[in-house]
Amino acid sequence: QGERLMTALIQSDQNAEVEASQEEAHQDHRMFGLATFLVADGMTFAGFFAAYLTYKAVNPLSADAIYELELPLPILNTILLLISSATFHRAGKALHIEDTKGCQRWLLITAGLGLAFLTSQMVEYFTLPFGLTDNIYASTFYALTGFHGLHVTLGAIMILIVWWQARSPNGRVTSQNTFPLEAAELYWHFVDGIWVILFIILYLL
Repeated sequence: QGERLMTALIQSDQNAEVEASQEEAHQDHRMFGLATFLVADGMTFAGFFAAYLTYKAVNPLSADAIYELELPLPILNTILLLISSATFHRAGKALHIEDTKGCQRWLLITAGLGLAFLTSQMVEYFTLPFGLTDNIYASTFYALTGFHGLHVTLGAIMILIVWWQARSPNGRVTSQNTFPLEAAELYWHFVDGIWVILFIILYLL
């Protein structure tokens, strides 16, 4: 009886270790899958950038086809997104030390910054001196900023979902289950990085 009990306990421990390793590997695969998706998504943006730059190089736009854009709002948008990356990082740090209230607070701030970005983007749309179909520059501008705005919207929704899941004590997102927050954070950093490239190409070049 004693030997059987000892054998059962050893097998139970081994099964628990296998399940834990399988769960950890599963999380790694999920993050890899997300990274793969973001690479593919980044290629879509790269296609937009390449098409615009190539067309601009081969068929230079006339002086009246390029408008002088005001920089204050785009610069504000850049600052908002860069700060939001920092606040999202703070949310992750708070979660790791089991400060769920702090995590939720930083997540709300991050989502608020994202919504402020979208609001500022809409204000800019209403003040632009050109329409969607005026020329290739206008069409590219709306396509790129609109596509990016869609990503910001989805990112803000993801952040609010993670905020809800991080509630204590019944939250799904905890210091032992950080994948939802880490996945949303990776996506958000990707969106911020795309905006920096977009800002340089559309507003500065």
